[in-house]
Amino acid sequence: MTFQALDIHKSFGDTEVLKGVSLSMKEGEFVALLGPSGSGKTTLLNIIAGLAHADRGQLLFAGEDITRLPAGQRHFGFVFQNYALFRHMTVAQNIAFGLRVLPRKSRPSRSAIAARTRELLEMIEMADLADRFPAQLSGGQRQRVAMARALAIEPRLLLMDEPFSALDAQVRQSLRESVRDLQRKAGVGAIMVTHDRAEAWALADRVAVMNEGHIVQFDRPEVLSSNPSSDFVRLLVRADAA
Repeated sequence: MTFQALDIHKSFGDTEVLKGVSLSMKEGEFVALLGPSGSGKTTLLNIIAGLAHADRGQLLFAGEDITRLPAGQRHFGFVFQNYALFRHMTVAQNIAFGLRVLPRKSRPSRSAIAARTRELLEMIEMADLADRFPAQLSGGQRQRVAMARALAIEPRLLLMDEPFSALDAQVRQSLRESVRDLQRKAGVGAIMVTHDRAEAWALADRVAVMNEGHIVQFDRPEVLSSNPSSDFVRLLVRADAA
């Protein structure tokens, strides 16, 4: 299902953070929002998630206007930078949480929730760690659990905010491959915020380069490398690649 953000504006006080941002993505596509701090990428992600609201503009999902739809009704999955796992819950309980709190009329049966949890534990290769608590896991394992929890509800769109920033370089490298594989297996579109060019190039089908509240170029990684639209894009690509 396709997603569109149309002419999104957002200000905080006198500071205009998003200045007419538009973005369209195809079904199953992986899009990265890449740019320096303060470029507006996290604000845009939060607006898409329903955690913040645009001052002007429109959000469309599969042709439906979701601009004012509450976050809980958008049926999007969100993976946070700091994992946001429940410390008092086991791995399995964390993964199942989103299903267990669904409204009764749409909540799966206990057996269906258990089956979905087992499926995701296998998918993230952590079936033998189902009864452990987050404090007993490595950073990479916690992030895989956070990813599985977001996918448990079979989201219409997966949103990720700097999902690897808290991890060391070696773990980031291996986890990137896992995340891309999980996203493809789930068949869900994904939008990821990152400031890391290598991360965007490794994961995304297309990258939206942001600067000062604008998307300055939105294209495939190879096009951004070979044909940058401005000096800003050229410097960003080369600086991160160095």
